[in-house]
Parts: sequence; structure tokens; C-alpha cells
Amino acid sequence: MGRSLHGSTLRALAFQIGIGTLLFSVAAGSQEPSSVGLRDCTALADVASPSLRIDTARAARPDEQRTGAGAVLPEHCIVRGVLEPRLGANGKAYGIGFELRLPAAWGGRFLFQGGGGLDGSVQPALGPSPLRGARELPGALARRFAVVAMDGGHQGDGAGFAADEQAWNDFAYAAAAKLTPVAKDLTQRYYGRAIRYSYFVGCSNGGREAMMAAQRDPSAFDGVVAGNPGFDLAYSALEEVWETAVLQERAPRDGSGNAILSRALSEGELQLLAEAVLNACDGADGIIDGLIFNYACRFDPRSLRCRSTAAQPACLADDKIDLIGRLFAGAVSPDGRSLYASWPYDSGVAAAAWRQQKLGTSATAEPNSGNAIRGAESLYGFLLKQAVAKPLPSPATIAATAAALRSSAVLVNADRTDMSAFAARGGKLLLFQGMSDPVFSAHDLISWYGRALVDTGSARPWSRLFLSPGMGHCGGGPGLDNFDALTAIQNWVEAGELPERLIATGASFPGVSRPLCAYPKAALYDGAGPRGAAASFRCELPVSPAAAALGSR
Repeated sequence: MGRSLHGSTLRALAFQIGIGTLLFSVAAGSQEPSSVGLRDCTALADVASPSLRIDTARAARPDEQRTGAGAVLPEHCIVRGVLEPRLGANGKAYGIGFELRLPAAWGGRFLFQGGGGLDGSVQPALGPSPLRGARELPGALARRFAVVAMDGGHQGDGAGFAADEQAWNDFAYAAAAKLTPVAKDLTQRYYGRAIRYSYFVGCSNGGREAMMAAQRDPSAFDGVVAGNPGFDLAYSALEEVWETAVLQERAPRDGSGNAILSRALSEGELQLLAEAVLNACDGADGIIDGLIFNYACRFDPRSLRCRSTAAQPACLADDKIDLIGRLFAGAVSPDGRSLYASWPYDSGVAAAAWRQQKLGTSATAEPNSGNAIRGAESLYGFLLKQAVAKPLPSPATIAATAAALRSSAVLVNADRTDMSAFAARGGKLLLFQGMSDPVFSAHDLISWYGRALVDTGSARPWSRLFLSPGMGHCGGGPGLDNFDALTAIQNWVEAGELPERLIATGASFPGVSRPLCAYPKAALYDGAGPRGAAASFRCELPVSPAAAALGSR
């Protein structure tokens, strides 16, 4: 039987860490990793206990010391195991699966790597950038961080785990909170000294997990990066199903009278909409370049209304104008109350990822959109714990469903706006969001951010929000999705460098760099400098304050 992290072993570990902390504080002036060489990884298997199974504790093989892109990783130790392994009521194995990687030369930093989707698998603990466009940046392990990743408390794709109450709670909020101290203890045991800085980085559901950590465990992390976060997960799932219902109402029918969801809006209609949005707002930041940085600009789809009954290629019929207006206004109750949030009109509406999420590409009545498949699964199977049902058929049903979501939302939503405890101990929260994200609305995060700044009321800066025009969900789209959020949060936490602008690039705009400015400021062209250079843009408040009609629940 292996030793436990509790009782006498924990006391011994605390003594060992105490000595390490003292030694580390003496050398605190140096930020460089110490080249101590690889230690005995196998000794970490001795911490196993009935509540902690260690399946692997060894040095990384040569094939494990390269990323998928072929970049060489530092020599490191790999620990894999399961926290709280058990059999569920259905006889299925559950537990919080994890992987911890420990570099031989360690810089004293620990990073929790957020997951994605509904979790269900342990990704390699490399600490890569959560942005698709920034994957060439060195990950946290390559930067000599100790990195841990997890599966959220269950294995496998889909929402079936929700039938097990503990697995549901682990995914909703508990898994990271349980794993963090164990992973930190393993890290400090391995190095014989204390962690100096702790970070949490994630996008999508990993962004939700990051915000959850800052809210529910405010002393665990010094710096948190939450990208395109699904912090409002319960009501965003409701929005997804509502959007599918609205689109099916207006979609063409097949020979049996069934809606073909993907044809509710054509490629040409979406392209027309994207071009109209750019024509209305692209130049509002002082330069026409395909990027809408002035968030104060407002677009009205009624500007595309056809003026006569004759065929006109550059206009939309009234029914399409109404459909677009409803989609971008977001789900509402019968009395007009917003149940989620509105969506920004942005250039990414014509991107393939936007179509796939909202409409899909299926030419039959069997939809394949993200909303119709994963949205319905999340709402009914995961949040309401029912068999997956058809999309909401009426406004009356959506109001009742929204009410039924409240008990789940309390646990799974990372929407607390009083972050006083996190701010008081010096915690830093860096948020980023793609303005063309079709999964989670940028307006929803902007609204939360404004309320959190007011409700937290800290005298010193503790959070910054960065918006990227054209960018989709955790990257992609006709925008800028290559920027280094990890370095920004490090410099803020460790050197006090308040991030006011992140320099961003993107594959859609070769040779172009732009500053992403801390909201509510926006990047405005100075009218004189090189059009492709970030240095030619200043961060200023837009011409008028952003005033998205977000409503309230």
C-alpha cells in the first residue's frame, strides 16, 4: 500500500516544503530555472493511497519530449493517475484523471491547464496556448513550468456522466479545486521547495474552469487567463437550443415537410451580411482594413432590406431581416426579458465556423450544427438530466426551461461578480474574447466584466478584458488570434506590468499586427504610421460608449 498525502506523511511533507521555501526565498532574486537534472520520478508513486491512484511516475520518453508540431520539450517527469477513483452507481469507473509534467530545470511556477467541451479526457500537460493561432508559441512546459491537466472527473465524450451525481458536481465546479492541492503537493515534493507562482489558463470550458477557480478558490492562483469562457454555461446552452428552434421555423422544408436547418440562411446571405457590417463599421476606427475595432459602432440589419419586389442581389427579404434580427438579439421570454445575451455584429458571421455552429452543413433534415447536437445534449442531457429532446417549440416552453435551469446554473456557471477575495490577495484575471465567437457571446462577457468591476470595487487593478475583432471561438475566423496571454499574465503577476495592450497577429492578415486594447478602450489608427504596424494605433475610448442591449435575467 502506498503512502497517503494525509496524516504523518503530510506533516513530513509540510516540513520538507518549509525547508524548500526557506532555501527558495534566499535565491528569490533569480527568475532563471535551476538546472538540477532529472530527479527520481518513480519515487512519486509512493504517495498513492486509496484516494489517489498513481498509474505512471517516470521520465518522459524521447517521443514524449516533442510537441505535435515537432518542437523539442525540456527533459521532464510524467505523473499520471486518478484522484478519488470509484465505481459509480451504474458500475462505471469514475474519478479525476490527471497528468502532471515536471521539468528537470524548474522555474518555480505551476500551471493548471484548462479543458474543453464537456471534458472527458486528459490532454497532454504541455500548457499550450489556448488560442489556435498561437500554437507555435512555447507552451508552459517548454517555459519550465510544472503543468497539470485533468479530465473533469469522467472519461468519454458526451453528457452521460451527468447521471452520476458526483461526476456531475466534479465537472461543474469541484474537480479542479480537488486536484489543485494534490498536484501542488506532488510538485513541491518532487522539487523539495515551494511553488513560487501559480497560474490557471484555459479557453472555452477551460475558461469557465479558470473563472471558477478564481471565484471559488481565490487563494489558489496568482494569475488566471480565461479565454472565450463558457462562464454562463447553463444559459448559453439554452440559447443554442433556442437558436435552432428559430432557424427551423424559417428553414426550407424537404418533401416530407421537415426543416433543413442549414438552408435557413445561405452562404450568399451571410456573406452579404458580413460585407454590410464591414461597410458600416470597418472605418470607424480610422482605417479600412477588414477589422472592426471601434466597438461603439452599431449595425442595423434593416439597412439590407430590399426596396422593391424585383430581384436584387445586394439586399435581403423582410423574413430574412427579421430572422437575423432575432438571432442577434438572443433568446427572450414571452414578456421580452433576455434569457442570455445579444450578439455583436462582426465580420466573422460569414466564416465556416460560424455556419457550422449555428446552421451546420447538412443537406437533409438531420442537422449537424454544433447548436443542434452539442447544445441540445448539454441542455437536456447534462444540465436538465433528461433524454435529449427536440428544440424548444414555443416561447412559453423556453421560459419554463430557463426557470428549470436555475438549480444547475448555481453550480456550473462561473458568474459571480464579487471577486473581492481574489482581488484582495493580489490575484490577476486576464480575459480575452473573440467578437465573432458563435458559441459564447462577447456581449455576455462584456456585461459580466462591467458588473464585476463595480461589485468587486478594488482600489488596485485586478482584471483586464481584451476583445479581438473577427476572431471566432478560441481562435480562427477573419481576425487576430495570435497573441501571448501567458507572458502578459506573468509580467503582470511577477513584475507588476499592467497589461494595457496585447500585440496580435493572425493568419487572415499576413504582415499585419494590431494592439488589442484593454476594454473599454479600442485600437484607433493614428492616421500617419504604417497601416500594418501595431505602433500606428493608439488605445483610446471609442467615439461613444459601448451600449449593447444585453438585458438582464
